[in-house]
Amino acid sequence: MTNGILMSATLLSCVALALAYLLGSISFAVLSSKLFGLADPRSYGSGNPGATNVLRSGSKGAAVFTLLGDALKGLAAVLLAQWATHQYQLSSALPAICGLTAFLGHLFPIFHGFKGGKGVATAAGVLFGLSVWLGAATALTWAIIFFFFRLSSMAAIVAAVFAAFYQVLLFGFRLESLAVFVMTGLLIYRHRGNIARMFAGQEKRMGSSKGKAEDKKRAKI
Repeated sequence: MTNGILMSATLLSCVALALAYLLGSISFAVLSSKLFGLADPRSYGSGNPGATNVLRSGSKGAAVFTLLGDALKGLAAVLLAQWATHQYQLSSALPAICGLTAFLGHLFPIFHGFKGGKGVATAAGVLFGLSVWLGAATALTWAIIFFFFRLSSMAAIVAAVFAAFYQVLLFGFRLESLAVFVMTGLLIYRHRGNIARMFAGQEKRMGSSKGKAEDKKRAKI
């Protein structure tokens, strides 16, 4: 009987992880670009299928759609796992692991040849799902850095580092914390090109006119 319950819990956990990955693999940057009649976001600007690059097309609506979609899929993965955990008495670490899995789905989407975005919005959704306070503190950190430097990449990197700090500050070291630490590490790694350009003084600030007209031209179908 005990073995049967354990097998059922393991199977349900595996299903939850698979669904989280598939959910994370949905690229809202690609979807919004099609919806708003824009070119594939991987064909202009930074080539990154994310809200910041979609904004370079000049379509704020498409950028907002991308941002909300990518964030909500991270949030949904955690909330659905939390529901399953309470409903079927699964591991308390499952929501955090499913959040990380959705994040990995965004980075390596099965629907797009395993070539995805940098995961900032999806990570934010995961953090809000794990804790409103954790998500809010991290989002506020991003906003403060962006306000002063106008560099989305710098804001994302600093916020990612502080997310790990806030996690420990709020909840201490525990199994669920590993998911946040891994996301922090991957976010920094995915921004390695941005880090190099920042040190070289070549990173574009949001709102800069340099290259904006060209990006808009290339974003039109």
